[in-house]
This record gives sequence, C-alpha cells and structure tokens, in this order.
Amino acid sequence: MKNHPEARAQDLKDAFYDTSIKGIICAIGGDDTYRTLPYLLDDKDFINAVQNNPKLFTGFSDTTINHLMFYKLGIGTFYGPNFVCDLAELDKQMLPYTKRAFLKYFEYHNEDCIESSNIWYEERTDFSIDAVGTSRVEHLEEKGYEVLQGKEKFSGRLLGGCLESFYDILTNTRYDNEKAICEKYGIFPTLNEWKNKILFLETCEEKPKPEKFEKELLTLKNAGIFDVISGIIVGKPQDEQYYEQYKEIYCKTIENKDLPIIYNVNFGHAQPKCIIPYGIETEVDLDKKVITLKESIFA
Repeated sequence: MKNHPEARAQDLKDAFYDTSIKGIICAIGGDDTYRTLPYLLDDKDFINAVQNNPKLFTGFSDTTINHLMFYKLGIGTFYGPNFVCDLAELDKQMLPYTKRAFLKYFEYHNEDCIESSNIWYEERTDFSIDAVGTSRVEHLEEKGYEVLQGKEKFSGRLLGGCLESFYDILTNTRYDNEKAICEKYGIFPTLNEWKNKILFLETCEEKPKPEKFEKELLTLKNAGIFDVISGIIVGKPQDEQYYEQYKEIYCKTIENKDLPIIYNVNFGHAQPKCIIPYGIETEVDLDKKVITLKESIFA
C-alpha cells in the first residue's frame, strides 16, 4: 500500500462506481492520504461518480484529506468511527456511546444533540490476539464540556478535522511534497469557505507535546481562519494527555477573546466518539453546554 497509492485510490473509485454500495467505512487513518489525490482529482469519471452517486463516508485522522476532498466536490461526509479502531473493538462489543453514534448512520433525525459521554476510555497499548475479549480501562467523565471562552450561543456549518493533518497540509513537515500537492488541488478551504463556519479540531494519537501543539495551532492562526470562523469545537485529547496545557495554549494562541471555544467533546482520537457531519448547520449553547445539529445529518 505504501508503494502503490494508485491502488488505494482505485479502491475508493471502485466503491463509488459500484451502485450497490451505500456507504464506505475507512479502515484506519494513515499518514500519507494526500498521495492518492492526483489519481482521484485528475479523474473526471471519479468526480462524476462522486457528484452523481454520493455515498455515506466515515473516518477520521489523516482521512481529513478525503473529507476535505469530498467537501471540495460538494458532498457531505462524516468525521466519525472507522473500522479498525471502532467496529473492530477488541472487547465483546463496540463501546456503547460509539455504537449509538454509529447507528445514526441508519436512521433519520431532523435535529439531534451531541451529548458528552459519561465515561471515557484509555487507548489500548496491546492490540495482539491476547487482548481479544478484554475491556478497556475506563474513567468517569468528571469535566464534561468545558467553555474556554465566549458566552451565550454561536452557530454555523461544521468544517474541520485533525490538527496534525491540517499542519501537514500547510507545511512540508512530514512529506516534502504534501503542501505542493494539496495546494495544486485546493484541498485546504479558502478563507471565504471558512467564513462563519464552526471549526471542529482534535489532536492525533501522537499526542503532540505542548510546544509542537502550539506550533501547529499557530500555523492555522497564520492561515487566517481564526479571524473568520464563528467558533471552535475541540475534541478530547486522547487519554487526556496534556489536557490542561492544551486549554491554555488555545486561549493564548488564538488571542481573540470574542471567539467562542468549547472543549472536551468526544470525537476523533478520543474513545468513545460521536460523529461530526461536515456542512451541517449547528448551534452551540455555551451557557447550557449543548451542541445541537439543526438539520438532519443527511441533509
């Protein structure tokens, strides 16, 4: 797979060409999804298939690249469970909160709330066959949603992903050609596209140290999006690593005290996780600490 991004791109093409397939669940995230872009966005047949036969698409982490590609092509996707991390849970069943979220893919809701889980789980360190059937280490959620700054309510359509993926798109830190390829295909949304959006943002399993985290956040700041968005929804850091430090860095780096930020939301690399639907009109009530999707996730 490392040596053949064209084969990975073909898997996605085949899924869209097959009209019997209704949904696509990413296996996992990865770290070089950008290498599939030329094989996808230079293919008019693939673009036509996506736009004329849209499908449910779910995944997170480096899959941010796919989500932004589909956003560019005009279809909504879901920053949500993937196969290896969630459906292939080593315990006897999926984590209950994640399962309830996943089942929403099969239902229709005109309006829905994203509620805080009352339990959070540590990420596993043992993924061997010996771990099959064992439970995760769980903790009572003592904090719930935290308001870092802002008051009353803010609203907008959802757009975002993994902070490390954004950083890789905007720099050449991980791969020396990623920035150029993403710029060629216009993967990072323009400032006009970010205007009045709610940015959802979370950190990956690498658990970036505070110094690196601040550098990543500054890259987004320098891109100008904190000047145009309506607010930020921040995911729970995996294992609550650097939980308090990240809070301080958000407020210090963004500087704009009028920009609302709600923190510790269950999505992305946190366990358990909800689904965040791209492009859906959403309202966040900071006083009540409630996140409400104002239209069906399939709108």
